[in-house]
Amino acid sequence: MAAEGDTAFAVALRFGADFLRRHGMRLTLVFAGLLLPLWVFGELAEEIHEQEAIAFDEPLLLFAQSMARQGFDDFFVFTSKIGYEWGVVPFDIALVVVLAVLRKYREAVFAAIALGGSALLNIGAKLAFARERPSLWESIAPETSYSFPSGHAMGSMTLACVLLLLAWNTRWRWPVAALMLPFVVLVGLSRVYLGVHYPSDILAGWAVAVAWVAAVFLSVYRVHRRPWHLPSVVPRE
Repeated sequence: MAAEGDTAFAVALRFGADFLRRHGMRLTLVFAGLLLPLWVFGELAEEIHEQEAIAFDEPLLLFAQSMARQGFDDFFVFTSKIGYEWGVVPFDIALVVVLAVLRKYREAVFAAIALGGSALLNIGAKLAFARERPSLWESIAPETSYSFPSGHAMGSMTLACVLLLLAWNTRWRWPVAALMLPFVVLVGLSRVYLGVHYPSDILAGWAVAVAWVAAVFLSVYRVHRRPWHLPSVVPRE
């Protein structure tokens, strides 16, 4: 009986190890890329819906404002523009077009749905929550639309996640991560520094972007498929 139990346990261990080896990335993506970000967004959204102040918002905004000086003004205005209309939006369009021209149709579809859907999702969320912009001081780059979640934060994080997932099985994985991580952080910081977003707007934008891209990726690349992977062709006899 002991030997049979040991054998069954060993089989279960081997099965578990093999399952994790084959599906580990997908399970990680479901938890870290989908469930956890949705929980973060849900917590923030509940506070906004109930019109309750989020404890860290005002202190961080005031801290950012205390750092204001001409050099930072110029840098963060530029970063903010690169983080959307001057950089992210044109790059999004170019990425989808280049993938389509290269006949990487599945990659192009993934990028188009993730990037375009993120923008539409942001517009819908802003209208649904209708959160007013911060008004602690007069911004040097004022905005007139609603605040929650941040479109800049959401757009830059969506692009970063799309590029990272496309590069994950290539040698460009870590260079892409090293480039996009500081870019996303700086774009988010620029919006707080300029006083046009609460820090919670930035966190919510990041969270929903990660969750959206993960959901699109899991939908487009079902089962064992992954970017750049071609199914093996069985020769005819």
